Amino acid sequence: MDNTGKEKEAIQLMADADKKVKSSGSFLGGMFGGGHHKVEEACEMYCRAANMFKMAKNWSAAGAAFCKAARLHMQLQNKHDCATSFIDAGNAYKKSDPNEAIKCLNAAVDIYTDMGRFTIAAKHHISIAEIYEAELVDIEKAIAHYEQAADYYKGEESNSSANKCLLKVGAYCAQLEQYQKAIEIYEQVGANTMDNPLLKYSAKEYFFKASLCHFIVDELNAKIAIEKYEEMFPAFSDSRECKLLKKLLEAHEEQNSEAFTEAVKEFDSISRLDQWHTTLLLRIKKTIQGDEGDLK
Repeated sequence: MDNTGKEKEAIQLMADADKKVKSSGSFLGGMFGGGHHKVEEACEMYCRAANMFKMAKNWSAAGAAFCKAARLHMQLQNKHDCATSFIDAGNAYKKSDPNEAIKCLNAAVDIYTDMGRFTIAAKHHISIAEIYEAELVDIEKAIAHYEQAADYYKGEESNSSANKCLLKVGAYCAQLEQYQKAIEIYEQVGANTMDNPLLKYSAKEYFFKASLCHFIVDELNAKIAIEKYEEMFPAFSDSRECKLLKKLLEAHEEQNSEAFTEAVKEFDSISRLDQWHTTLLLRIKKTIQGDEGDLK
């Protein structure tokens, strides 16, 4: 479908809205009133133009139009509408300019936190983190936004949402070799979930991940940690994850890379290990003397 006409219409609408804004601040506009009403009309026109630009898939123009609407809403002290327009702008810019998208989403987050709307602010911190992950590949900044989202969720007692964000942080910290921070997160989330009847089966996975991080740092640390997790959460002892860890410790003590690989293969044949687990297991295996550094 050709939306060229929509784009032309949107450009005209933007020009008309600009004129309304100018006339609202003129001497005559001030003398005879109606300036406030004109700004409201201009807001509406910018939003309509933005939606036409969206139909024409001109995402940058749509983002710019929503930003103009947001700034006018702020002028009118309509905080909620201002934040909504910044979110709309951010969503449009996501398709064309990730940095501009982040600026708009951050502007909305500032408004929501000022209004005490921390759950919504947290949701948009996650959106920003996802842009840093997928588009800009800046993992440190993604971590910072996931952590901020987790803090806001915790403050609002949304512990399940907070845990999801923390698990993202934990996974990235382990990848970046920030093992101590990853361990703290996995232990914290594991402890939070082990007493919840619906979530306790996930706890073994978090203690497994914490154990792998311990193992990379120090074999003795891993042994002590596994014993601690078994004490805290007896169901962990009977899990396949715990049995694998004990086999890996034994193989590592004996510096037997073949036994290590066999144990991993056996586990993987029943429960597929994802890339995160495989990466950490390879790092552990490389500490065995004379190891080639693969799991084949």
